[in-house]
Amino acid sequence: MESRQAIDETAGQQRIWERKKVRIFLMLLCDIILLQVAVLGSLLVRFDGRWPSTYWVSYTHLALWYTLASLGFFIWRGLYHSLWRYAGIEELVNVVGATTLSTLTLRLLSLRYPLPRSVIAIHWVVLAFLVSSSRVLLRAVRRLWLSQKNAAIDKPDSANPPSTVLIIGAGRIGADLVIPLRQSGRHVVGFLDDDPCKRNMQIHGVKVLGTLDDVKEVVDTYNVREVLLTLPARYGGRSRQIVEALSDKQVKLHTIPAVNELIDGKVSVSQIRPVSVSDLLGREPVRLNAEQIAAEISGEVVLVTGAGGSIGSELCRQICRFSPELLILLGHGENSIFEAAMDLNEKFPDVPKVQVIADVRDERKIMAVFKEYRPQYVLHAAAHKHVPYMEQFPDEAVKTNVFGTRNVARAALEYGARKFVMISTDKAVNPTSVMGATKRVAELIVQDLNAHNRTKYVSVRFGNVLGSRGSVIPVFQRQIAKGGPVTVTDPEMRRYFMTIPEAAQLVLQAAALGQGGEVFILDMGEPVKIVDLARNLITLSGFRPNKDIQIVFTGRRPGEKLFEELVMDDEATSVTEHERIFICKNAKLPSEELAQGIALLEQLLMAGEYRQIQSVLQALVTTYQPYIPTADREVAAAK
Repeated sequence: MESRQAIDETAGQQRIWERKKVRIFLMLLCDIILLQVAVLGSLLVRFDGRWPSTYWVSYTHLALWYTLASLGFFIWRGLYHSLWRYAGIEELVNVVGATTLSTLTLRLLSLRYPLPRSVIAIHWVVLAFLVSSSRVLLRAVRRLWLSQKNAAIDKPDSANPPSTVLIIGAGRIGADLVIPLRQSGRHVVGFLDDDPCKRNMQIHGVKVLGTLDDVKEVVDTYNVREVLLTLPARYGGRSRQIVEALSDKQVKLHTIPAVNELIDGKVSVSQIRPVSVSDLLGREPVRLNAEQIAAEISGEVVLVTGAGGSIGSELCRQICRFSPELLILLGHGENSIFEAAMDLNEKFPDVPKVQVIADVRDERKIMAVFKEYRPQYVLHAAAHKHVPYMEQFPDEAVKTNVFGTRNVARAALEYGARKFVMISTDKAVNPTSVMGATKRVAELIVQDLNAHNRTKYVSVRFGNVLGSRGSVIPVFQRQIAKGGPVTVTDPEMRRYFMTIPEAAQLVLQAAALGQGGEVFILDMGEPVKIVDLARNLITLSGFRPNKDIQIVFTGRRPGEKLFEELVMDDEATSVTEHERIFICKNAKLPSEELAQGIALLEQLLMAGEYRQIQSVLQALVTTYQPYIPTADREVAAAK
């Protein structure tokens, strides 16, 4: 079976090579003719249609050398290895360069075989025009042939009608997709584009039917079954509007990779994929200062806590790109660490790695790990993040988020780590939950330890990440798969979102910028309504919200806020050299006061008096407003 497949692949490659040889031969033959036409045509132009016999003799002597040299220049400039159907400025420059060298050759030969100088000048213009025109003509003939070939595909067939496609965005990428879509058996009904100058224009015979606001009308008029988004990432807001506009239509929504993800900037039908929620955020690819990050990580021993989690594992993937001396994956869940290590071994087999099963709450074990491996760079992503559960079990939040952070941060100081980076959360801002309050205390611990100077301590604060374990997207997807309903706590609830790779990349960039003591804030864009997220996800799954799948509001859970914030009222922000990273300037808690509060938390844990944890957290984090159940609020109000 495998040998048969290998034979078929070899035969296919042979056929491709044969077609390529024929194409190059025909182009060479065409250029040989054009070279002669250029010289003889220039003579006729110069002498008003007459043919001086003296110059005819000169031409017969120089023709062979001129032709061979010119073909050599054409080959050198890549005129026979360009895909002229994708021709642009670069190909035009190559044509001008090759014809200029050909003209200089003719001038040198004319020193021995006389030709008028004016003929040389005319020759340059004529040859450049002929060669470039031949390529344009070749492309036009090919497109005409393909259009006729696919005419049958584009005609409606009641027995087997083609899929009707509407392309959103009449730019280069959208235009490049028309012919491949036809070849794949689809019928492109038109384009939509917000540029008014493009309206009613035609691209490969396909009309620009209107703007993006016309999408519902066009889908109905042309019975569109597939909408293809080719908008840049920064137009995520417009993409989101299109998805919402089509929420009651049974159409497939597809898109293509970002331009920076395309190979050689070319797009093909095989790269078309379903639209995902992350496409609707309008987040452009992160611009990283790779040299700055490499200077921090390359050749260093790097330790990541919570390495089996969504953020921790993505941090490990990003770190491996910068060739650390050793990457230590530390986590308390053996299955998640195993899966993370397997993934890294497949993608980065040459990066040395060590897996450590340990709990950040175990101070002795953490100290032993640091003593053995001596990490120079520590990224602390281990944390409890589930808000309602931490309301129910505040002791667990304190043990992991407060004392776990302190254990790792102290070990970094004890064993001379160069930098310690803690992953924080927007829930630490004006917290209403135990989880948020404990993360704010963790920020205070990190800031306090920075005063020791041996290790640089920084925190990076950001909001929700799409697709992380326990986040809203996987929950919605499971509910949709079961046929609904999709549960949303409150119709007004909003959250900041970013993708996991984006968050990890910006964390590394912020860490590289850190000089010690900073709390960095990542640009999260605009907050998104959770109910809109639910509607969009239902639509992208091929269903209609509140028709095929219902959305049910369940009420806020303990500790949840309607709106998250990135800075507190008494905090100010300043810019950094990266446009999507900011520094939060806040007041530090005096070391003695912080130490007393943490000691009191430790006493409460040892005594099992968990009900008093919230009051101690409130003393440490003055902006903390603990969640009070409705019944308790009514009792308090009555008193």
